[in-house]
Amino acid sequence: MTTYTLNVPYEFTRNGRTERRYRRVGAVFENTRRDTGETFLSIKLDFPVAVTELVAFQPSQRDGEPPIDE
Repeated sequence: MTTYTLNVPYEFTRNGRTERRYRRVGAVFENTRRDTGETFLSIKLDFPVAVTELVAFQPSQRDGEPPIDE
């Protein structure tokens, strides 16, 4: 099963430069229907969000942790 972190992009100005960051708001899970084998995505939000753009990234592996898809 593939998972992605779901993020909201936001921009801010620091030292006269515009920078972009991404704030995590949930996760996206790739699933497969048992009866048909069809692939679909499930989105789970950490909390209600009121935004117009969401961005999904594959999660990064941290030192000492097992691979995420195992």
